[in-house]
Amino acid sequence: MPQYSFVCQDCKKTFTLFMHIADLEKGGIKCPECGSTRVEQKLEPFFANTSKKS
Repeated sequence: MPQYSFVCQDCKKTFTLFMHIADLEKGGIKCPECGSTRVEQKLEPFFANTSKKS
């Protein structure tokens, strides 16, 4: 399941959620700190883990 990072526009707290893409598209994400729905997705670097060694 993908991990998404968000920042709350009201309390400025950053939080991470594991959710399906379909759930992300539905919206309605709430800040766990203050309960606000004014959240913005934060861009994070992506790292792929593989079992193949070089």
